Amino acid sequence: MSANNLLQNFKWTPVDQMGVDDRIARIKSRSIKDQTKIQGLKMALNMIDLTTLEGADTPNKVSQMCYKAMHPHDSMLGLPTVAAVCVYPTLVKTAKKALRGSNVKVAAVATYFPSGQTNLQAKLDETHYAIGEGADEIDMVISRGKFLQGEYNYVLDEIIAVKEICHASNVRLKVILETGELGSVDEVRKASDLALQANPDFIKTSTGKIGQAATMPVTLVMLQAIWDHFQKTGIRVGMKPAGGISDAKSALHYLLMVKEVLGEEWLTNEWFRFGASRLANDILMQLAKQESGMYQAGQYFSKD
Repeated sequence: MSANNLLQNFKWTPVDQMGVDDRIARIKSRSIKDQTKIQGLKMALNMIDLTTLEGADTPNKVSQMCYKAMHPHDSMLGLPTVAAVCVYPTLVKTAKKALRGSNVKVAAVATYFPSGQTNLQAKLDETHYAIGEGADEIDMVISRGKFLQGEYNYVLDEIIAVKEICHASNVRLKVILETGELGSVDEVRKASDLALQANPDFIKTSTGKIGQAATMPVTLVMLQAIWDHFQKTGIRVGMKPAGGISDAKSALHYLLMVKEVLGEEWLTNEWFRFGASRLANDILMQLAKQESGMYQAGQYFSKD
């Protein structure tokens, strides 16, 4: 279906900023008991997409990250793996080889990440290439310039085209809005509602390549858009806040927010992810503290 047909009756929902702030303040004020905390920390660890997206990335660096994805901490038993590793398309094959035999997925950024500033054919070619290399998931960026100009048909047609390629190969699609470039939570809600018209597998906050990344207010707005879409269509879409989430306490607050807005059905890595590599080490430090009663020094945790 084309964007023209989908957007004929397109309406977006304005955001109550005070309501958002109040709801987040209430979530942050809740205390979490020790046993629930341990369960939540392990759940969060299993929802992480370990990520390296640097120009200096090498096969060796990716292979080391993949080992950590499967073995978060060699001396702590009973830990889950992370959900996925996220790399550039040229390193997908390296990641697939390193992760062979595990349940950890390989996600590849595509569509001229992080700017999205190229033509549609180049974006589709890169998506085809990443899938051909073995990617299980594609994280695409929307054309923020086109969105801010009000060219909603253009943005939606791109998402639909990439989704068709992904789903033809049984590959899941995450759509990155780059919320820090959209200007306001009203624009975040509008972009979320627009992307959801294409029924992607996830919507995602950020590339992690600009100063403004994931925040709880932005994530709450996107979660509410997902819930409203589910109520209208019965179609479940996942959520991935990415960038800037580096401590375990924040991760637990995000999980509380997901449970409150979407329900426990979304509290699996099939429907919720963290795009945050540094978060893994802080979760491991907190789990070690719960286990032994003391923090381990930083040298006991691998660098990402």
